[in-house]
Amino acid sequence: MKRYELIEHTADLGLKAYGKNLSEAFANAAFGMFSVIAELDAVKEVESRRVEIEEDDAESLLFEWLNSLLYYFDVETLIFKRFDILEFGEGKLRADCRGEKYDPARHRLKTGVKSATYHMLEVDKEKNRVQVIFDV
Repeated sequence: MKRYELIEHTADLGLKAYGKNLSEAFANAAFGMFSVIAELDAVKEVESRRVEIEEDDAESLLFEWLNSLLYYFDVETLIFKRFDILEFGEGKLRADCRGEKYDPARHRLKTGVKSATYHMLEVDKEKNRVQVIFDV
């Protein structure tokens, strides 16, 4: 099963992410987002951050999840490539995210992602698929 696919959008960039369950689809959306930002092959899993989010619905949870990860990239220059979701459901997400700080000598940045948006945001609980459009 493919983890994610990019989708075309007028001025922005989007992706659909898939999983054998919804938590895996959320993890694959994060992986896809960071694959858009940087070439992940050279990224080592030497630093980790615990991300904990509570929201009222699945769409808000996805929105906050991705934007929380972007916060770490923007503030700490952390590029994540592994997302272990420890708790998922009932409006909660708790995950350990692994990666490392951006090193211009080793990492190639590709596309600047400003934020996830609510535009065309979808969480399909039956098909374990999510869709998000990013402001780039």
